[in-house]
Amino acid sequence: MAKIVVLGGGVVGASAALHLADAGHEVTVVDRHDAGHATAAGAGIIAPGGSLRPLPEFFPLAADAVAAYPVLIERLADLDAGDTRYDVVGELFLATSDAEMERLQSVKDLVDERHRNGMPNIGETRILSGAEARELFPALADVPGAIHMPGAARVDGDYLRNALIDAATKRGASVVNGEARIVSASNDHVEIDVDGGRHGYDRAVVAAGSWSNALLEPLKVTLPVAPQKGQIMHLGMRDTDTSAWPILGGFGSQYVLTFGPNRVVCGATRETGSGYDLRVTAGGLHAVTGEALRVAPGLADGTLIEVRVGLRPLSDDGLPFIDRVPGHEAVVVSTGHGPSGLQLGPWSGRLAAELATGEPPSSNLAPFAIGRPMPADAAG
Repeated sequence: MAKIVVLGGGVVGASAALHLADAGHEVTVVDRHDAGHATAAGAGIIAPGGSLRPLPEFFPLAADAVAAYPVLIERLADLDAGDTRYDVVGELFLATSDAEMERLQSVKDLVDERHRNGMPNIGETRILSGAEARELFPALADVPGAIHMPGAARVDGDYLRNALIDAATKRGASVVNGEARIVSASNDHVEIDVDGGRHGYDRAVVAAGSWSNALLEPLKVTLPVAPQKGQIMHLGMRDTDTSAWPILGGFGSQYVLTFGPNRVVCGATRETGSGYDLRVTAGGLHAVTGEALRVAPGLADGTLIEVRVGLRPLSDDGLPFIDRVPGHEAVVVSTGHGPSGLQLGPWSGRLAAELATGEPPSSNLAPFAIGRPMPADAAG
């Protein structure tokens, strides 16, 4: 049994803690509960098969991650760890103009090829008319058409993280709210300072999202990862059950998804270069509201419940880092997931746990190594 500390209590760190505790290790999670926590702000679309991101290395990892979701959800249910609001509701990939409608068949062909090659959470797709799409999402605009992907799922990041932490503690993990600092690390030992107290561990998992570089600084390691701000709007729909409405996606990066009984989530801005700015801005709210009402004008009567702000850890090439720190092999890093944190996060936490304990990783991690070349224009 190893003594392992997990630095960061978002979905990645919480998942790592659960897998480590399940394997019988002594696990401590240390989390500062920073404002702007990406997990707490996010609502996740668990359906990478409809993504048009130009990152081929992303898709094999995403396929593994999404395939593992039902097993994880069942495990959390077995541990009575609370609702994650994970549900298969389907997705509408929208064409909102005649020009986009002309491209819709080629997107369907791409999605169907991924489905044939084993990508989960797609299902048997079909192109719907605008009227057929509105039957599924009554607030939708008069769009030319949409691809329906019935296998797409969604999850609430805050609920998922809480369930993972609850499950990890039930399996013996300890959770500490505090300020951690790596004092020193070798290939087989890590010294951690937590609020002035010194502790030794066999391994450390750094999963602190946009704050990971601050933890790695004593090791003279800096990853090309920086915060990308996302502003996300939550609406309440009066006298309307939205629980079964599908996700809305399309050729842009913004989305709409729903939770029962009547909550609609509209997001999100992608403010690269934002730093640690947590303000709700007029421009950000206008961008989110404008796009949401363009595709779904029936949401206009919704009540503004809240706007959440999250800081996604975005790498320069748009791919995460999941690796041992060279020269300090007792430290494992899992960060840089950008806009795919809830799709990839639970699986990345498991992979980090495997690296920490010397197990063969369950996915090919070569594309996610520390020190890989960084294309200047690849991040998304």
